[in-house]
Amino acid sequence: MSNGYDTSSLEVLEGLEAVRKRPAMYIGGIDARGLHHLVWEILDNCIDEHMNGHAGHIQVTLHGDHRSITIVDDGRGIPVDVHPKFKKPGVEIVLTMLHAGGKFSDKNYNRAGGLHGVGASVVNALSKDLTAVVKRNGFEYRQEYHRGKPAAPLKKVGSARGHGTSIFFRPDEQIFTKPQFVPDLIRAHLEDAAFIHRGLKITYTDELKKETVVFQSPNGISDYLVKLLAEGTRKPIIETPFELTRDEIQVVLTWTEATDEHVRCYANGIRNAAGGTHEAGLRQAVSRAIRDYIETHRVPIKGLTIEAQDIREGIVGVLSVFLKDPQFQGQTKEKLLNQSVTADVENAVRPALENWLNNNASIADRIIGRIILAARAREASREAAADVKRKRAGGGRLNLPGKLADCTSTSTEQSELFLVEGDSAGGSAKSGRFSQFQAVLPLRGKVLNSEGMTTSKALQNQELSDLVQALGAGFGDSFNIARLRYGKIVLLMDADYDGHHISTLLLTFFFRHLPEVVRKGRLYIARPPLYKIKVGKNETFWAHDDRHKEKLLASVRANAKPEITRFKGLGEMSAQALRETTLDPKNRTLLQVQIDSELDAHNTFHTLLGKEPHLRYNFIMESAGLADELDV
Repeated sequence: MSNGYDTSSLEVLEGLEAVRKRPAMYIGGIDARGLHHLVWEILDNCIDEHMNGHAGHIQVTLHGDHRSITIVDDGRGIPVDVHPKFKKPGVEIVLTMLHAGGKFSDKNYNRAGGLHGVGASVVNALSKDLTAVVKRNGFEYRQEYHRGKPAAPLKKVGSARGHGTSIFFRPDEQIFTKPQFVPDLIRAHLEDAAFIHRGLKITYTDELKKETVVFQSPNGISDYLVKLLAEGTRKPIIETPFELTRDEIQVVLTWTEATDEHVRCYANGIRNAAGGTHEAGLRQAVSRAIRDYIETHRVPIKGLTIEAQDIREGIVGVLSVFLKDPQFQGQTKEKLLNQSVTADVENAVRPALENWLNNNASIADRIIGRIILAARAREASREAAADVKRKRAGGGRLNLPGKLADCTSTSTEQSELFLVEGDSAGGSAKSGRFSQFQAVLPLRGKVLNSEGMTTSKALQNQELSDLVQALGAGFGDSFNIARLRYGKIVLLMDADYDGHHISTLLLTFFFRHLPEVVRKGRLYIARPPLYKIKVGKNETFWAHDDRHKEKLLASVRANAKPEITRFKGLGEMSAQALRETTLDPKNRTLLQVQIDSELDAHNTFHTLLGKEPHLRYNFIMESAGLADELDV
């Protein structure tokens, strides 16, 4: 008996249809991150030409609408001759066929960041308009595309000097909602690329701002380290950093007074935000070199146990490797997977670092002293954590806020604290929570804007004082992350603009007054639904925002009449609905708050919440084009 599912039900997506149907598979998402990934794909192709000795100058022009961009290199130019099998010019093959390119062997590229042959074609597929101009063999060639399809055959425009490739593209608003590029993000990415590829000249022009800047670094990653140290509050404890420069492996690092570890990793010029095997090799090299130094020089550590985290605490550095056949995790290349690279990096860095320490005794003494202090602080925190229990002996409670609905678990790592807006939402959250490991603290209205305040003044506010009291870790100089009573602190606010505002005020408080909570990855933002979509008697969907709602409605069968409910607040949701969508670890979405650049975060909070209104005005005017629709 047929159930309606047979061969005729199968779809075969041809050409670039798959990219337009499932863009997230290729660019990681259709948010701002995915949008800018289009730029990185084209830029990586230009950099590949430079890495193989064929290009020295890349020009990036962000056009006046900030919705289109042109990237030009002076490389060899994409081939324009007709392919004997496909009967199409090379440039059309590269831009319209997945897994087509010259990087699948080492005949054309010894090193490359774009390896899968999908980058340029994906950009073309997701662009409303794309124009490719190639200078090659004394002529200029031009071809235009519309949503991935050629508008006309490749045309020889005329004679031309030089060589290279120019790609103009405008991302498709059918894929991206109001696709607007962020100038500062592009500019920072280009500057980083110039550091990694020493000698490469990158010219960036913003037509709207009428400014042009040239990035070129004579000292490569050494200059990059200087920039990283200047961005944040990381003060080096040594004057001269460790540096290793080889053809395949480049490392520069130093130790600072900061308590975190910050190493930026690259493979073939591609930033690997999630690290990978090369980062593992560097970590092993640093730990073993330091341990060998301590043992060789018989450094007295007085019974301390030195752990790897003590050795790497405060490290700031840059690691760049170049490989013939790098293996990345996914098309976005956030993590390097080549297993052999771990040993390659360790075997190169460990002896070099140990030799550097032996030849710089005063620097080594400061580093070892820094590590011993880190080990002592860690052990002291561990002892404090053992002594300060979440519940006092005999069942007595800590001095906690009366409106806190605490959890019963005594395990910090398993416990979660939800900060909710108002008593109504607090009531739903308290009823819907998993009381064993979830605590709820209702906050009354919009909390105090603590930007620019001292911590002691901010804590004169009852809501913020209750929050600090519930966390149990103190504040200011007395703050101790080991005493934190919850493994996760979750901001659970209404899914509207007022809720976003309250979340921003709380983010400001944590960043300014309890920064270690953020640095240690303990702060999260929940994503409760804004809409309930009921289809028939048995189907229910939940949408986080308007865009998500429209996407879900588009997937509903044509003859259905969905019933849509918009929640004015969490208090309108039943406890069971809140539990299923937002509190249950099996179904919920939690966004971990992370800070890539503390300087950028400082500037953002200062601009949006500080006492200088002209900064907010300028930001609003510059960002007006990014606004979707106001919730009024």
